[in-house]
Parts: sequence; structure tokens; C-alpha cells
Amino acid sequence: MELIQPTEVQSMIDKLKNQDLYIHLELTTGAYASHHDITKHPAANFITNAKIRYSHGSISGHETFRVGLKMEHGWVYAEGLTHFEQSETERLIMAGHDRQGKLVVALQLSREPF
Repeated sequence: MELIQPTEVQSMIDKLKNQDLYIHLELTTGAYASHHDITKHPAANFITNAKIRYSHGSISGHETFRVGLKMEHGWVYAEGLTHFEQSETERLIMAGHDRQGKLVVALQLSREPF
């Protein structure tokens, strides 16, 4: 994975809009975060292979990025993204890693299931 290049990610967001897509959205502070540091609150969410369609999407930020996707009945939003898979041309794969390189957030969009 490479550091996010906002113009490249925006181009892919635009390319995928108004299509039925599969989404993978994940957030974790680490399943065992509180075992190593009692002050940390463990939190997570996970959705995969749900179908979405968005009419507008955008990326914003510096160093860490947020992506918002406007759907007919709401929004999908992910913040803390740092990397994307540059070699992908048909899927948008993004992730956010903490300072230790651990996954914190992932947002992926594809025409095919993951």
C-alpha cells in the first residue's frame, strides 16, 4: 500500500459512483487494546459485502484523510485513512494505520464481493 494521493483516490471515487458496489468498512482500536493499556477503550465495527450506491463522494484532509459517500438515504463516512492500493484499477482499497503500523480503519469498494 502507498500513502494516499488525494487526486488519485478522488478519481477512483468518481469512477465508481452511481454503480451497485460492495463495501467493506472496518474500524478497530484493537480487540485486546485494554489488556495492554487500561486507559484504552476497545471499539470495533465491521461490515462486509453489503451493497451500496452513492451519487457523490469526496476525500479531504492532510496526512490522514476522510472519505464521505452520499447515498440516497444517508452517508457512509470513514476517517483516519492513510494508505491506498495504487495498483488496483477496478476496486478502491484504503486503510488507516496508526504510528505502530497497525490497522485502525479500512474502507473498500468493489463491483465484486470481497
